[in-house]
Amino acid sequence: MPPATLPVTPLDRAPTQLPVPEKLALVFTEDTLSSLQNLQASEASDNSYLQQLLKLIDAQLATAFWLEIDVQLLVRARAWAIEQVLLFIWPAHCPHPEISLIAAGGFGRGELHPHSDIDLLILLPEGTQPTTNKIEDFIRALWDAGFSLGHSVRTVSQCIEDASTDVQFVTNLMEARIIDGDRNLYQQLKDGIAATEIWPADTFFAAKMQEQKTRHEKYFDTAFNLEPNIKKSPGGLRDLQMIKWVTQRHFNTLTLHGLLEHDFLQEDEFQRLLACRNLIWRVRYALHLLAGRAEDRLTFEYQRDIADKFGYTDHSNNLAVEQFMQVYYRNALRIERMNERLLQLFREELILDQEQGSVVVLDQQFQSRQTYLEIRQTDIFTRRPSALLELFLVLQQHPEIKGIRATTIRSIRNHLYLIDDNFRADAQNYSIFMQLLSQQQGIYTQLKRMNRYGVLESFIPAFGKIAGRMQYDLFHVYTVDQHTLFVIRNLRRFAYGHYRQRFPHGQAVYQRIPQANILYLAAFFHDIAKGRGGDHSTLGAVDADDFCRQAGLDKSSRELVVWLVRNHLLMSITAQRRDISDEGVLNAFTLKVSTRERLDALYLLTMADIAATSPKLWNGWKDSLLWQLYRASAHRIKYAQQDRSRTGFLEDVSTRVAGSNPANELALELWASIPDKHLQRLSANQLAWATRMIITASNNQRVVAIRPQAEKDHSEILIYTPNYQGLFASVIQVFDQMRLNILNARVLTTANGYGFDLFQISNTQNECLSEKDAERLQGYLLTTLEERQWLPQPKQKQPSKFRYFDDQPELFFEELKEQNLTRLELACLDQPGLLAHLSALFTEHKLILEDARIATFGHRVEDSFLLRNAENQALSQQQQNTLEQAINQLLAEWD
Repeated sequence: MPPATLPVTPLDRAPTQLPVPEKLALVFTEDTLSSLQNLQASEASDNSYLQQLLKLIDAQLATAFWLEIDVQLLVRARAWAIEQVLLFIWPAHCPHPEISLIAAGGFGRGELHPHSDIDLLILLPEGTQPTTNKIEDFIRALWDAGFSLGHSVRTVSQCIEDASTDVQFVTNLMEARIIDGDRNLYQQLKDGIAATEIWPADTFFAAKMQEQKTRHEKYFDTAFNLEPNIKKSPGGLRDLQMIKWVTQRHFNTLTLHGLLEHDFLQEDEFQRLLACRNLIWRVRYALHLLAGRAEDRLTFEYQRDIADKFGYTDHSNNLAVEQFMQVYYRNALRIERMNERLLQLFREELILDQEQGSVVVLDQQFQSRQTYLEIRQTDIFTRRPSALLELFLVLQQHPEIKGIRATTIRSIRNHLYLIDDNFRADAQNYSIFMQLLSQQQGIYTQLKRMNRYGVLESFIPAFGKIAGRMQYDLFHVYTVDQHTLFVIRNLRRFAYGHYRQRFPHGQAVYQRIPQANILYLAAFFHDIAKGRGGDHSTLGAVDADDFCRQAGLDKSSRELVVWLVRNHLLMSITAQRRDISDEGVLNAFTLKVSTRERLDALYLLTMADIAATSPKLWNGWKDSLLWQLYRASAHRIKYAQQDRSRTGFLEDVSTRVAGSNPANELALELWASIPDKHLQRLSANQLAWATRMIITASNNQRVVAIRPQAEKDHSEILIYTPNYQGLFASVIQVFDQMRLNILNARVLTTANGYGFDLFQISNTQNECLSEKDAERLQGYLLTTLEERQWLPQPKQKQPSKFRYFDDQPELFFEELKEQNLTRLELACLDQPGLLAHLSALFTEHKLILEDARIATFGHRVEDSFLLRNAENQALSQQQQNTLEQAINQLLAEWD
């Protein structure tokens, strides 16, 4: 709540006509205030003096901000100070009283942040041609003095003509106020853009609603992006300004206080609205100061700094930056709620009340008025608290209803206190919730609405703990609650068969699910324990079990939900970090899953989870990995078949290579040279393609072949050449120099001493290589193989975003005795060229790489390597220790 002595209205008159607020003494020194109020004509033309004065103004404002002076005062004090300066510069350069100098936009509202543009309109009288040079001199003087300007020069008729077709321009003019010049001319402008002349309130409202919808879609229709735009994202400053603009157009009032005067808001709601605005003003003010420019993107670069400046401190399970961002996100959610309800009020008054529409009674509690749901009695929630959940079920069952009446939205918010321990102990309410998850439509839409209104966190308090909770990494780009709802949205897309190109197998597997509501429930709980410390999968499984018992689910359904929550990362980890062609890996995964019902549900949940983590994370490569694991596991579950015979496999390959003809001698020699343990790691398709490339090559002693896998968003590369120390390192360096992403590497040595390596790679757009790039890569690789050498490459500069993470590297060695191999698992901060440097390290330590699984999660990599030493044995303990020291030193030395 703002201090009582501070007006809540913006400046709407020139500062020379306003008494100097006593509060300004909290911001500016006495000398500065005196300078601003007593500028001399000679000083108004002295650019050097004006530059110093502006720097002094901003420096004192910044000091006041970090001393926690009320941000409301600061944004107005800057507008006041800037206006004082303009009042003296203007007449010195343009002494034409018939011209009006107008403040517009944020400056017109009297709200200026440290680096906000100063929007000016120079309003000319009709039919006159004032000296253009004078105006140009004025604008040039402002630029030279350091003003960041947005300006235009127009007549009244030009303004009205442009405003009549441009809703953004008329919005800008609505906030205009005169600084100096002809007030009659200014009044002509205000009269000409009035709602009675152009853009009547209902038309203006419809245009602004479409504008907001388009803006929200640009930010994926969520306030909970990892690096939100605090001005334009949903729940940002624009959403508050939208309320103000519609209020001004409809009620012809200059301030948000008009909402109180016309009973659109209650006093406590108005104060909450101001509190939300003030918080976002504080964040924006800090952002401008730290960035040193007009910056509205709350990027990683500034999140930590602002959290520190605002006094947040790290806790064991909750970083300071995560606490700060949770406050921001929850504030954004409150703004979204108010934006929706107030704009719904305007919709009802401006549009719906003018249309013919009957009231349709839906049941004893609810009715539809002009296709918007409302309660039939004001005390319905008091008499029947379960109606707080039933309302959303009714919306699902009546898809013709477009939304909820504003009075009902307010009633929901005012009665959330009824969702208490008694409410949560009532079996009927769990039954309603499970019905919500069982409907044919509207599941995601209504869960999203329940989250916005605070119903979800009231009914399931554990969900409230993840509301607005971010994870400080580049992997999870949404808050935990938004991610959870997006997982459910993806599952619904599988149900409808939407996005088939992205999820080609989703609908087919979804149709095998006997109880989809069980799958949705598992999705709802899969991340509910994030941020508590400990294993969130295990803790979440406990929450899921408690909920299922209270909901009265049968034992098999409850066990499936709990199993899915506890193991929701199993398939992702196995597919992306393990060799899924390895029989041991497949057997272990299949044994843990054990049933087709679990496999189907886990496959769908895993796809939905990965795709809901980031818009860019899901691709054809990940789809192919999961589908390969799903099919292999489904086959094993059905037939309990664990092994494939070498003879049968090669017969399949031979058919793919030569059709009904017998394989030629070169093919048989090639296959004979590949040991069983390596053969099992190749698919029939891979070996058939590689065989064709090798036996048909003009020089089959050194082969580089590339084939596009467009449906899987990668290209596959075969390298077949006499093996030499450093082969893998030299190939990786070529990939690195071309800035290619390495998704997977299959490295093996044949019995006759040839390197037989397969790589899956993508370009920087996470797509397969173009024909031109593939040809270029092939040439580079052939040259490298011919020279048979690799040269250590200098370390590249770390991306700027990554320097804000201090992840410590984690190394883990596992001896695979039966295979005479050692598995190295490395998790660390991603670095440019990391794999190239690691492969060089393996070469320096005379280690042989047999397989590599490459997985990148935002700013972090989690790679797995199968290694053996020069004696074809697993690494000794001494070799493991030496390699670990070398890797740690490599990572520590990175720029």
